Amino acid sequence: MTRDELHDLDEPNGLDELYGRLTAYEGRTAASGGAGRDPVNEPMIRHWCEAMGDTNPAYPDIAPPTMLQAWTMGGLAGHPGGSARSEAYDELLALLDDAGCTSVVATDCEQEYVRSLRPGDQVTFDAVIESVSPRKTTKLGTGYFVTTRMNVRTGDGELAGTHRFRILKYAPARPKAEPKREPEPEPRRAAERGADRPRHPRPVINRDNAGFWQGVARHQLLIQRCLDCAAPRFPWLPGCGACGSQRWEAVEASGAGTVFSYVVMHHPPFPAFDPPYAVGLIELAEGVRMVSGITGVPYDKVRIGMPVELEFLRVDEELELPVFRGAEA
Repeated sequence: MTRDELHDLDEPNGLDELYGRLTAYEGRTAASGGAGRDPVNEPMIRHWCEAMGDTNPAYPDIAPPTMLQAWTMGGLAGHPGGSARSEAYDELLALLDDAGCTSVVATDCEQEYVRSLRPGDQVTFDAVIESVSPRKTTKLGTGYFVTTRMNVRTGDGELAGTHRFRILKYAPARPKAEPKREPEPEPRRAAERGADRPRHPRPVINRDNAGFWQGVARHQLLIQRCLDCAAPRFPWLPGCGACGSQRWEAVEASGAGTVFSYVVMHHPPFPAFDPPYAVGLIELAEGVRMVSGITGVPYDKVRIGMPVELEFLRVDEELELPVFRGAEA
């Protein structure tokens, strides 16, 4: 079945023959005999908590529930012998490939927790093909959502939790043909060229974070502080992660910080951004961290521990963003 044939199938009238073949795989095994490469262990728990900023005192005596999938991942070396993806799952993906759905994107996951995992637990897992959606058309293209359900168990067979993972296998949408442009009679001024740049992505503003963006408009970097336990927090949330209190106040941060971690973006390119550029995880003097652009230094001069200072960057006529300016040593 070609991509054109896939596009012409009339799903609402029940003529999607491919869909009938795909749903025959529902309920079949996706993976079996899986075993975690390492037992649940304190070093991985500590690293996870440090990366997530989770200071719950229950860890590392137990593992954070959201680490459920982490204990099943094989890493670059893959899983040990005997734990493999099933032939049925490979057949399902091959069927979609043959239909032109050669691209894949992970869309979401759902987890259910039954019991806590503790250091020393040896994790095993198996997975089933839970469902295949009817044909869907998205901005990426036309294809099918495939959901697998993984059961994660301890060495004695007790269920620890389930992990549903959903991907979209799709045929990429055809790019729209761009109109032919006439050659420019003379070089345009930089300001005129800038007007053609794609618009910078807009922040999502809701009732939970509106106060933060009101502060940005006043050139203030506002974080939250719990009125019961005094714990600072960022990003803005309705409740305190330390004590659960919903009582809080907004506090203006000093703007001083250091680069806790960073990445240099090369690919894929995003409209309105000119790679390569550095994106940092900034640790503020108040103890919270935020993701931000780093200005003032070349991308290849950014270093962990580099002091930075807050500034506000005018992106366009409507948008101004908090960023951090670094200084080379």
